[in-house]
Amino acid sequence: MVRAVIFDMDGLILDTEKLLVKYWCQAANEAGFPMQREHALNIRSLARKFAIPYLQGIFGEDFDYVSIRTRRMELMTEALAKDGLETKKGIRELLQFLKENGIPAAVATATDYERAKDYLTKVGIFEYFEKVICATMVESGKPKPDIYLYAAQQLGLPPEQCMALEDSPNGVRSAASAGCITVMVPDLTQPDDELNGLIFAKADSLLDVPQIILRT
Repeated sequence: MVRAVIFDMDGLILDTEKLLVKYWCQAANEAGFPMQREHALNIRSLARKFAIPYLQGIFGEDFDYVSIRTRRMELMTEALAKDGLETKKGIRELLQFLKENGIPAAVATATDYERAKDYLTKVGIFEYFEKVICATMVESGKPKPDIYLYAAQQLGLPPEQCMALEDSPNGVRSAASAGCITVMVPDLTQPDDELNGLIFAKADSLLDVPQIILRT
C-alpha cells in the first residue's frame, strides 16, 4: 500500500527538462565542446560527482563543468524570466487527489533547495509538499539511492511504502535501488528493457497515477 508519494521535479512536475537539455548543449557549444542532445539526455538527474567524469570522459579534462553549468543556468534563467514556468499535465489533479486521501507528498530533486522552493512557489504548489529533499542534503545524488532513502526517512516511512515518480533513467535507477514503488512518467525518453525491469508501472501522464496508486 502506498503511504506517501515522492516526486522528482524537472521533467516530472515542471516542464523544464527540455530547457535543461537545450541550454546544456548551448552552453557547452559556446565553450567549444560539441555536446549533443544525447549527451545532455544522459546527465538528466545525474549528480555532479558522476556528471563531471562522464562529460570529461567524452570531451576531455578541459571540459569545465562548473563554468559551463553556470552558463547553462544563466541561459535557463533568462528563458524562464521571459516565458515563465510550465507544469506537466496532471500535477494539480494528482496533488489534490493525494491531499483528499491523506497521502503525504515530497520532492526529491537534484536542484538546490532555494531554486526548487522558488520554482514550486511560482507555480503555486509548494504548500502541497511536506518535504523538499535535494541532492545537496545527501552524500550521493541520483542514480544512487541516497536521496530516496533520505526522503522516506524524513517522511517517517520505509521506502517500500513510498511511491516514487520519475521521468528519467537516472531517477528511475535511484528510486528503484532505494526500494521504492517506482513509476516512470516518461518525458523525453521512454523506458528501455533495463528500466522496464525496475519499474512497477509506466504512466502516460500524472493523470494516470491515482489509478496506479489504487491498485498497489
